[in-house]
Amino acid sequence: MLVTTGSTVLQAAGILKSFQGVRALDHVSFTLAAGEVHALVGGNGAGKSTLVKLLSGVHQPDGGELRYLGERRRGFASPGEARRAGIATIHQESNLVPLMSVARNLFLGREPRTRFGLIDFARMHARAAEILAAYGMEVDVRRPLGSLGAGAQQMVALARAASADARVVIMDEPTSSLEPAEMDVLFGAIDRLRGEGRSVIYVSHRLEEIYRICDRVTVLRDGKVVHTGPLPGLDRVRLVSLMVGRPYHPRADEPAPEPAGPADVPADLPILEATGLTRRHVLSGVSIAIRQGEVLGLGGLLGAGRSETARAIAGAMPVDAGQVIVAGAPLRKWSIKGAIRAGVGLVPENRTTEGIVPGLSIRDNIALAALPRLSRAGIVSDARVDRVVATFMRRLGIKAVSPRQPVAELSGGNQQKVLLARWLAMNPKILLLDEPTRGVDVAAKGEMQSLIDDLAVDGLAVLLISSDISELVENCDRVVVLHDGAITGELVGPEVTEEGIMAAMAATPQPAP
Repeated sequence: MLVTTGSTVLQAAGILKSFQGVRALDHVSFTLAAGEVHALVGGNGAGKSTLVKLLSGVHQPDGGELRYLGERRRGFASPGEARRAGIATIHQESNLVPLMSVARNLFLGREPRTRFGLIDFARMHARAAEILAAYGMEVDVRRPLGSLGAGAQQMVALARAASADARVVIMDEPTSSLEPAEMDVLFGAIDRLRGEGRSVIYVSHRLEEIYRICDRVTVLRDGKVVHTGPLPGLDRVRLVSLMVGRPYHPRADEPAPEPAGPADVPADLPILEATGLTRRHVLSGVSIAIRQGEVLGLGGLLGAGRSETARAIAGAMPVDAGQVIVAGAPLRKWSIKGAIRAGVGLVPENRTTEGIVPGLSIRDNIALAALPRLSRAGIVSDARVDRVVATFMRRLGIKAVSPRQPVAELSGGNQQKVLLARWLAMNPKILLLDEPTRGVDVAAKGEMQSLIDDLAVDGLAVLLISSDISELVENCDRVVVLHDGAITGELVGPEVTEEGIMAAMAATPQPAP
C-alpha cells in the first residue's frame, strides 16, 4: 500500500560518511515526498554517488539517521535489505542479465511458481507482457534482454522496480545512452510512477531533463547540501552557480549569451583545428581552434563533454565524424600514436589510473614517452635520459630526494609536474591539460598555473580543462563552454568572466544540423 501523495517517504538527517579520513558527506539532510521526482545534482566529488549508495544499502552512515516510511533507522545493511524495503536503484549501466529473457529479468528472484514449485513460464510471460504494455512497450518477452536497445532495457529495469512494489526508485543518469524518442517514453513512465504516488530520486547533469521532469532539487557540493527547494522559479544560471560554487551577479545591461554554434576559427592560422567532432550520445559537432602561444579554456558542468573533446583530439576516443588538423596538416592516422607524432600531448584528468606508473621512479616516468627519441639503434643512453630528466625536474621545480625516488611517494602536485615533464620532453606543439590542478594543494596549484603561463609564453598552445571557473578566468585568453556535448558559448578577452561562463553553462545547446 503506497503512502499518501505529498507525505514524507524518506528522510535523511545529519548524515555523515567518511572514507580513509576524507569526509564524503558532511551533515547531509534530504527529504523525499511521496509522488515526487526529486533531482540530485552536483559536480565531481559533490557526494551524489555516496548519498545514493547510502540510501540503497551499499554504504552505511557513520552518523546521522534515516527515516523510511516513518521508521527511524541508521541505514540499510545491504542492497538486498533496501530492495526488500521498497527502494530500487536503476544504475547508469543496466544491472540486469542480458542473456536471460525479458520476462526472467522482470521477475528475477520472484518468479511465479506452479504448485510443484517450478517456474510458471506461461503466467510469467503473460504478466510480463501486461506490465510492459502499461509502460508503452510491445515486445516479445521471451527474447533475450540483450537483444533490445538501451532504451528498452532501461524501461525493463524501471518496470521491474515498479512491479516489485518499490516505493522509491533511484535513477542514476538514466538517459545517458537513450535516443530522444526513448527519453520521451522514459519520462512518460516516470510520470506514471509519480501518478501512482511513488517517489523518484533523479540523478542527472542534464539541466533540460531536470527542469522537464523534476519537482524539487537538492544541490550537493563538497559533501554538503548547499540548496534544496522547488525547481519552478529557480533560474537555470542560479542553479549552475550553486553547483559550481560561484556567485552570479549579471550586470543589468548584460543579458545572458544566446547559445552559440561551433567556435569560429581565428583569422590567423591556428596550430590546432578540431572540426565537427561527433560521437553518439557524447559529442555533437564540437569545433575548436587554438593559436600558438594561446591558452584556450574548456568549461562546462560534469558530463558536458570536456574530457571527451580532449580525448578525441588526442586519438584516445574514437569519433563518428570530425577532423583534427595540426599545423595545417590533417591527422592521417587518428590514434594516440598519430597524435603524439603530430605534436599533441594529453595530461589526463585521473593521473593515478591514466597517467603516472606508480611502480616506477620519477626518472622512468618522465622518460617513458621520450625513450624512442633518446635511443640510438634501439639502445637507450642513460646519460641522455639523465640530462633530460634533470632539465625538466629543474625547470618545473619537482621536489624530490632524487630522480630515482618512486613517483608514488611524491605529493599530488609533484606527480602532476612529473606528468607534465613527460610530455614536455616530447617537445609537443599542443598540450591538452585535463583538470591539471585537481587534488593538489594551494601552493602547488599556484605553481601549476604559473607553469601554464610560462608554456604559453614559450609558444606552446594549451587547452585547459577545469571545473574551477576562477581558474579559467585567471588563465585563459578564450573560453569555449560545452553543455551536453555541444558548444553553447565562446568568450574572448574581457568577455571571459565568471558570470559569462556560468550563463553559457546554463544555455540550451542548439540542435545539431
